[in-house]
Amino acid sequence: MKTYITTLLFLLIAICVNAQNSTLDFNENKAEYLYHFAYECIDQEYPNKLNQVIGDDSYLAPPRELHPTFYGCFDWHSSVHGHWTLLTILTEFPDFEHRDAIISKLKKNITKENITKEIAYFDDEHNKSYERTYGWAWLLKLDEALREWDAPEAKKLQQNLSPLVNLISGKFTDFLGKLIYPIRIGEHSNIAFGMSFAYDWAKKYDKVLSVKIEQKAREYYMNDCKCPLTWEPGGFDFLSPCLQEASIMQKVLSKKEFEKWLKTFLPKFEKNPAKFMEVAVVTDRSDGKLAHLDGLNFSRAWCLFEMGHALNNQLMIDLGEKHFNYSYDKMDSGEYAGAHWLASFAVYALMKAPPSLPKGEK
Repeated sequence: MKTYITTLLFLLIAICVNAQNSTLDFNENKAEYLYHFAYECIDQEYPNKLNQVIGDDSYLAPPRELHPTFYGCFDWHSSVHGHWTLLTILTEFPDFEHRDAIISKLKKNITKENITKEIAYFDDEHNKSYERTYGWAWLLKLDEALREWDAPEAKKLQQNLSPLVNLISGKFTDFLGKLIYPIRIGEHSNIAFGMSFAYDWAKKYDKVLSVKIEQKAREYYMNDCKCPLTWEPGGFDFLSPCLQEASIMQKVLSKKEFEKWLKTFLPKFEKNPAKFMEVAVVTDRSDGKLAHLDGLNFSRAWCLFEMGHALNNQLMIDLGEKHFNYSYDKMDSGEYAGAHWLASFAVYALMKAPPSLPKGEK
């Protein structure tokens, strides 16, 4: 009996340790590791990729003047989701050790005056489509995080940001009204990704945009079948065209509709997802385009977590975890090409990771 009890206690301790050390557990150790990527870059002005259209000599100004809120992290959209990363960590861990330092940076950047200048840039005749739609989607995510952050500073920051959010949500609705054909690439312009992130925000805060996204998702994708997973990944992808499409359809369709649609869209994928999709290998993390593939592993992971959780499919969750682990283990490579943005993707994947299903539930 004594031996039995000792063995049972040992097993219980092992289970508890494994649960605490789960690679998908968003704990304070992971937050501590991930926060510094975003914290260090949101006010790092150079190197910088502006992606602007220049109307005359007056457009030639440093990033901090053109984008006084989102001038760091190499490019505008990475700065936006760097801010989102820090806010998400504060929301998940209210007593986070670096809370005050993070809030100080947020308050310095997200001011009424700075946002007014950001709006002027998007209103410029040559840059009306700036950051369409990837940066737009991340801005809405940032607003969502501010609205849902239970802290006294949140309301003022959200009020400062809201005029730009209103402008971008209107631009998003207008653009979808004009876009006849979906953009299916594995980089920034992928419209399924943009709609998926925007829908999370819009279904709570903008009925017009949410209805437009529901309409366009059905219009673009309802009749799609046999998505060519064997064509993925493209060499510079950080998004999976097939999985991003499944992500938005999972959000706009009922569970019954989605299950039926998925069987046509990705035949047999549910039964053996690993057969159709291998972890993307990164050969050079100093190359910004090749480093995209680490982002692909994280974005695939969150899509697989979403679907696996909704469909009670542990095989999808396991494949997502395999993708996550490969790139998470190599994040601190010292290369800014990935360091300026990958923490956001890792955090989002962790936020989507469900608890493991009991054995036997596949």
